[in-house]
Amino acid sequence: MKKLSARRRHPLAAVVVLLLALAATGGLYAAFAPADKAQADETAQSLAIDEGKKLYAVGCSSCHGTGGQGSSDGPSLVGVGAAAVDFQVGTGRMPLQQQGAQAPKKKVIYNQAQIDQLAAYISSLGAGPSVPTEKQYSPDGADIAKGGELFRTNCAQCHNFTGEGGALTHGKFAPSLEGVSPKHIYEAMQTGPQNMPSFPDTTMPEKEKKEIIAYLDAVNGEKTQSPGGLKLGGLGPVSEGLFGWIFGLGSLIAVAVWVAARTAKAKKS
Repeated sequence: MKKLSARRRHPLAAVVVLLLALAATGGLYAAFAPADKAQADETAQSLAIDEGKKLYAVGCSSCHGTGGQGSSDGPSLVGVGAAAVDFQVGTGRMPLQQQGAQAPKKKVIYNQAQIDQLAAYISSLGAGPSVPTEKQYSPDGADIAKGGELFRTNCAQCHNFTGEGGALTHGKFAPSLEGVSPKHIYEAMQTGPQNMPSFPDTTMPEKEKKEIIAYLDAVNGEKTQSPGGLKLGGLGPVSEGLFGWIFGLGSLIAVAVWVAARTAKAKKS
């Protein structure tokens, strides 16, 4: 009996028990840690939705309805997605200053954290395009020449071939794309704001969107140079023709008047 009791009290037994306990604890942590992380993310998302709902009630519900269903003063926001909110609010177009043919870009009212909260709430109303990541809209490594072809085919009819913007009908206009961030350009292509058609990934893949952004950065970026000198707003033959008529023809008329006056004076003398 003494030998059996001694074996049971062997020091190694305590070490083995401790190791087994540590292994079991590690296994339980590995099993439950992902669930805890997912629960934390879900809680954070719920808080963002709650805060976004409060912001929405103050700044948006008067036009878009208390539940985003829309009204006579604003369209439904169900299914527009976070990308539409990030674009419209992030460029200052919303909240709308006054009713008109088009919502112009203006000073941004909300900070980015509040915009994210509004986007979270609107996303909870219905699935829609999400806010793109930097990897999606970054123009690094994109084909600029291909982007120019895509832009001239799909965008130049309204925005002009260098993105300088242009007039549309009934007081509407295609805004200039100069100085617009790549993220907002990508979101505009995703969601189709104002009079612009939408270009989802099924119509225009992510790669082609990046190529268009790269082209716009090349022709309207901070380091862009105009080898032709004065570009007259980059508006194409309209502004160039107007310049020719006003200054070119005007100069010819002025010279003709001067020559006639000099000739008449010479004859009198």
